[in-house]
Amino acid sequence: MTFGSPWFLLLLLLVPATAVAAWWLERRRARYTVAFTNLDVLASVAGAGRRRRLVALLPLVLFLLAVATASAAVARPRVALSEPSSQATVVLLVDVSGSMRATDVKPSRLGAAQEAMNLFAEKIPKSVKIGLVSFSIGPEVLVMPTTDRGQLEEGIDLLTPESSTALGDGIGEAVQVVKEGVGNATRDKSGKIPGTIVLLSDGAQTSGTLTPLQGADLAREAGIRVFTVVLGTNHGTVGGGGGGFFGFGFGGGPRRNVRPDPVTLAAIAKETGGQTFRAKTANKVETVYKHLGQSVAQRTVRREVSSWFAAAAAAFLLASIAAARVAGGRLP
Repeated sequence: MTFGSPWFLLLLLLVPATAVAAWWLERRRARYTVAFTNLDVLASVAGAGRRRRLVALLPLVLFLLAVATASAAVARPRVALSEPSSQATVVLLVDVSGSMRATDVKPSRLGAAQEAMNLFAEKIPKSVKIGLVSFSIGPEVLVMPTTDRGQLEEGIDLLTPESSTALGDGIGEAVQVVKEGVGNATRDKSGKIPGTIVLLSDGAQTSGTLTPLQGADLAREAGIRVFTVVLGTNHGTVGGGGGGFFGFGFGGGPRRNVRPDPVTLAAIAKETGGQTFRAKTANKVETVYKHLGQSVAQRTVRREVSSWFAAAAAAFLLASIAAARVAGGRLP
């Protein structure tokens, strides 16, 4: 929390000053009590007096809280809040290489990704534009950034496993799509624009012109964060049907292990200021995308909340008056 007029916080000194004044008044009352010589009467009321003093403290405590919150209110407190960005654009970048046929994640790696992306679209604010880019031997733009969730769902349904993995080229294409989506949006203080890439992949690069880190450099230079989701286990396999395209991804040739590449995907996220996640089950994939849907299109803004503190001060003051009436006491 920060304050627009912090020097008004000096008013908080009223709190200890008032407490000291109340203590001094109580001491004066105590001296008058000692001067009273009818000890029999004093003994009969001593126990009840202690209880009344404790009850009498409540109005004072509430009054001091009112002073403290009122002092904070005039100092113009500000807090950082997250809210959906009106210019936010998110591009879902998904690997559709042949290894996405693996069924170590049910019903398949790609099937789990499709379900998770649909969940993502449900969780993210409706005002956020979402695009869809797939990549295999090369990138393909399936849906330009749009708020039409039906169009996005149709694009997700069209995804099918293909052949190799041009990861770097996919990032490069997604960067261009994000730029078109955000238009002339300005960068924030950290140098980021209101555009994000959510990359899901299950393997290392096997084709393409750009390396993964070259693609990440393009995203970083453009001010675009890349969040990466590493899909699959180390035991996933494809192939085993005879024939096919190089025996990979099309059901042909001997079965082949297709391990994810978490190191590369983590490096991409780190380079661009994003985060990386590991998903070995369909439930985990959905959990990750649900989390991302609630966070990636948010921006942090600082808002003045003086009214919150003023309302609290008024509530404490009214409570103090009410407590004083009940206790039969007085405010300082």
